[in-house]
Amino acid sequence: MASAGTRLAALLGALVVALALGGGPGTTSTAASDRMYARSLDGQVGAGPVRLDRLARISATSRGGPITTSTGEVVTVLVSDALPAETPEKWAEFLVKLVHGGELPRLSTTIASLEEVGDICGSRALGCYRGNEMIAMGEPTIDGTTPEEVVRHEYGHHVGFHRLNTPWPAIDWGPKRWASTASVCGKVARRQAFPGDGDRNYAQNPGEAWAEVYRVMDERKAGITTNAWPIIVESFYPNEAALAAAEQDVLRPWTKNRTATYRRTFRKQTKKPWWISVQTPLDGELKLSALLPRQGEFEVALIGSNRRSVLKRAQWLGQRVKRTATTVCGQRSLFVRVTPKQSAGRVTVTLSAP
Repeated sequence: MASAGTRLAALLGALVVALALGGGPGTTSTAASDRMYARSLDGQVGAGPVRLDRLARISATSRGGPITTSTGEVVTVLVSDALPAETPEKWAEFLVKLVHGGELPRLSTTIASLEEVGDICGSRALGCYRGNEMIAMGEPTIDGTTPEEVVRHEYGHHVGFHRLNTPWPAIDWGPKRWASTASVCGKVARRQAFPGDGDRNYAQNPGEAWAEVYRVMDERKAGITTNAWPIIVESFYPNEAALAAAEQDVLRPWTKNRTATYRRTFRKQTKKPWWISVQTPLDGELKLSALLPRQGEFEVALIGSNRRSVLKRAQWLGQRVKRTATTVCGQRSLFVRVTPKQSAGRVTVTLSAP
């Protein structure tokens, strides 16, 4: 494998993702579906339409199609006739051995020559991805960048395209578990990360960071330990917890918030507040609803882990219900505090948390 310094020059001008709208659960991307963004060697960024006409022309001179692999899974792969030594079966077997979930059968992959990839994806590109369509080079570059590296990176985008990270788009922010472990929300708040930015902040784009983390994770699973990190800032380089979270995002995708319900009956002489401890291991939307006794006066609030900072106070929604919501962004625990005010009766608190 080439050194990180050598590969930086090539990969900064190489790894491309076309962030698409529509067709998957996590597709609210900032980029239009028919455009891609490529970083050139001088650090400037150019944008152009995905050349679908040229992809169609190369597909017409390619061999392959739906291939039943050794695992019984069917993978769609085309290999350009410009690469006579490559076979669709080889790349189908490579893809099926990647860490993957149910998103793999939805992917169509075209393996082409460097010249053809540049023609389809843009100048100096080694690969690109656009909503269930992957194009990647099938030959190494002169500096030693391998097709396998590019395919792994682009497959990371395919995973992101088919994952959720509500309220954020996973293709721009990364899937839920990894993004929480990597503190993407906090980095965005501190302007240390720029989701969907394929321009000057490419190296701080968490969508690109996720694709590289996927590459490193899959390389480790394949026994490759010389993982270079040339195109993304060091703050996103994955530790063991981030690699484990990434693997979980692939194999056990997050799909929705978990809901918990708590009940307590207050008596008129009750003076002390009711504290409910809430664990929030993942970032995202937290919603609180409290069903109160008729004509009951209770303060309901979300409190920080220090039991002092008031994050949100619930407001009336109807005669018996108070509600509030907040975005969990790095807090890994908080409290719900229910304070009676000369009131009695049963209180039911329902929490929806990521």
